[in-house]
Amino acid sequence: MRILIANVNTTEAMTDAIAEAARAVASPGTEIIGLTPDFGAESCEGNFESYLAAIAVMDKVVRFEGEYDAVIQAGYGEHGREGLQELLTVPVVDITEAAASTAMFLGRSYSVVTTLDRTVPLIEDRLILGGLHDRCASVRSSGMSVLELESDPERAVEAIAAEAQKAVEIDRAEVIVLGCGGMAELKDRVVELCGVPVVDGVQAAVQVAESLVRLGLTTSKVRTYASPRPKRVTGFPATAR
Repeated sequence: MRILIANVNTTEAMTDAIAEAARAVASPGTEIIGLTPDFGAESCEGNFESYLAAIAVMDKVVRFEGEYDAVIQAGYGEHGREGLQELLTVPVVDITEAAASTAMFLGRSYSVVTTLDRTVPLIEDRLILGGLHDRCASVRSSGMSVLELESDPERAVEAIAAEAQKAVEIDRAEVIVLGCGGMAELKDRVVELCGVPVVDGVQAAVQVAESLVRLGLTTSKVRTYASPRPKRVTGFPATAR
């Protein structure tokens, strides 16, 4: 089985870290291929960067040469998953939905701890759109930027753990979800500090993607995610696969 995992920003080091986190839980025989967009922002922390990432990820995935069985979009709360599902028949798994749905198997309520406060509304909107918001106790900001997760991991762990603890004690969350693909390497430390289950979206998405492939399931094409109608698209390389 081959799974493409697409980073939503252009930071190669973050792509490498995301791919390594995915490989750590992938089954024997599953090949994980990390993709970095050819254009876009070095980190995604707002609507403009998120919509830009959506286009860049579609472009990168569609132009990938070779076969694959599933695609993971590794951006928490980012746009674009629906577009990928129109372009592809293989399963497309978004880490936002994979993490939240996994958390609901582990406790009655979950909280998301993300990066900057400006990303909180984007995540809330994606959870509502995915029908996953009812059991979300809160979405909390650690105050750390995406790039600081890599440049200052010790401070990042402290900030994330502090908000996770507040989510448990104040918001009554029973499970913590890490609300950024770049947090994948921090999960074990947060578990140690908080004492509750902590779900990383990248690793959860790998398990979901593998399960869908093994079940022989593909994206439905009868209505919502039907392939784009044939028409002239000017200046954009991505075309229906």
